[in-house]
Amino acid sequence: MVKVVKFGGSSLASAEQFKKVYDIIKSDDARRYVVPSAPGKRFSDDTKVTDMLYECYAAASKGKDYKPVLDKIKERYNGIINELGLSISLDKEFDIMETCFVGKAGRDYAASRGEHLNGMVLADYLGYEFIDAAEVIFFDDNGNFDADKTDETLSARLANVEHAVIPGFYGSMPNDTIKTFSRGGSDVTGSIVAKAVKADLYENWTDVSGFLVADPRIIDNPKVIKTITYKELRELSYMGATVLHEDAIFPVRKEGIPINIKNTNAPEDEGTMIVESTSKKPDYTITGIAGKRGFITVNIEKAMMNSELGFGRKVLEEFEKNGISFEHMPSGIDTMSVLVHQAEFEAKEQEVLAGIHRNTHPDSIEIESDIALIAVVGRGMQATRGTAGRIFSALAHAHVNVKMIDQGSSELNIIIGVKDEDFEKALRAIYDIFVLVEI
Repeated sequence: MVKVVKFGGSSLASAEQFKKVYDIIKSDDARRYVVPSAPGKRFSDDTKVTDMLYECYAAASKGKDYKPVLDKIKERYNGIINELGLSISLDKEFDIMETCFVGKAGRDYAASRGEHLNGMVLADYLGYEFIDAAEVIFFDDNGNFDADKTDETLSARLANVEHAVIPGFYGSMPNDTIKTFSRGGSDVTGSIVAKAVKADLYENWTDVSGFLVADPRIIDNPKVIKTITYKELRELSYMGATVLHEDAIFPVRKEGIPINIKNTNAPEDEGTMIVESTSKKPDYTITGIAGKRGFITVNIEKAMMNSELGFGRKVLEEFEKNGISFEHMPSGIDTMSVLVHQAEFEAKEQEVLAGIHRNTHPDSIEIESDIALIAVVGRGMQATRGTAGRIFSALAHAHVNVKMIDQGSSELNIIIGVKDEDFEKALRAIYDIFVLVEI
């Protein structure tokens, strides 16, 4: 059996955390390929190494004094090295990094050094081979991930390597400059490595014991989801659930490789298994709830709208012209509502409205701001009658007015729009009716 294991920033924030990671890896011979993040926060008021690197680069590239921040970065890594009793020295790496910062090598290069240096330390600690991600993870000239070249190169490189550490988050462009994934991209690297070695399992170690049914900042001690499908995870990730980078799903999904979300601080916990499909019944009718604030609804009304060819296209064209993507578009016979991000819309508000008036001649247009969207997701909803009824009954009991409802044909999720001020109240009401009542 072959496992790829990725450890997040909180799992590698200190020497104490490194020791936990060492024990986890060494306790299972199948854990052969390791993908580390940069050191995260050791305590709530601490600063992540990636943020310090950004700060250091900003100062150095502008000719300002960057030495104090650089010294703090050195102190973080050297502190870990000394506490672990390692003999590795990063002095040469720091010298190269300093030269590149002053030479304006780019923010991506700066950010990538967190994972690069942590990978070197972890490889030395484990006695594993260190493989620079820039040599095996590739992007094309437009900055898009080159999946085919990466898979071919990485598969060949790891074919005869029993154990390796490949730092997450970054790769290289055709001109050899460093390019990073979006923040949290070490999850993606782990998935890419898992695909390349045809792993049996991709373990993603973090500081929570799996994917939670709801946001713990809103719901007290929410239940852990034992098993979730890729489709369910996509829906929840899109609506703000952030345990795993949403792009991390794609490489392993193609190969049918499951992902196990585990807790570095409680390795005995089962965590959450993310799979293509499953015959296992979920513990509750719903799998999870997630939501986002900050939307706006543009409500368009016109008599006989339903019989006018191209009406919807003409409306959406105006949003497209102004670089605004829409989230949902519920409609009636004479009405059509377009939900968009409020921050994007406000900057182009009058241009969009004027364009809609010119092209569609509506009877009226009304705007409603400060809307929050909540996604109720679950494969169990497909076989359960009355799910929507229970949701609306719970919201009515909590005195929450529903502004919008949208359900896909898959019956996998229901999207509900409420006022921002009712967002947390609505989440609690839905959680209570499906989780606490069903226990």
